[in-house]
Amino acid sequence: MTDTAASYRATASALSAVLDAVPADRWSAPSPCEGWSAADVVAHVVDTQRELLTTHGCDVGPAPSPGDPAAAFRAHADQVAALLTDELVGREYAGFFGPTTVGATLEQFYVWDMVVHRWDVARATGGDESLSAAELDRTEAGADSFGEALHMDGICAPALPADPGADRQGRVLARLGRRA
Repeated sequence: MTDTAASYRATASALSAVLDAVPADRWSAPSPCEGWSAADVVAHVVDTQRELLTTHGCDVGPAPSPGDPAAAFRAHADQVAALLTDELVGREYAGFFGPTTVGATLEQFYVWDMVVHRWDVARATGGDESLSAAELDRTEAGADSFGEALHMDGICAPALPADPGADRQGRVLARLGRRA
């Protein structure tokens, strides 16, 4: 298994744990992502990953049924994990920030996206919002790698001032336009 595959599996597992704990009546709760419910956040994660992989020639199969967002994500994550071969992870292409690989893009953006959106779903549904020091490191490094593009439409809302006395998680989330 590649490092990218291991990173993907671990991050998807942590997201699945939060999704599995969402009460059925909370999927329609508004998320910190303006105009999106908790279920919409999960659909976004699945859809964007499917788009990346199909763009690079992968057969991701039929889209999972959105009726149960947690089950849909699990099915999707299992499919993605099965596709993460050395050949795919090392496949080079011209990315938004220049030459890159599918694996680097998956790590830089899509794994990062799962960490951030795990927090969004937890916030929307009353779940466990805690991010580990390693996850905060990843989130900060990802934000750094985006530069000014971090706050482009469709990525993150404009940064917010951190609350006085905010802990590291609160400061990182404020940078991403989220209020902890």
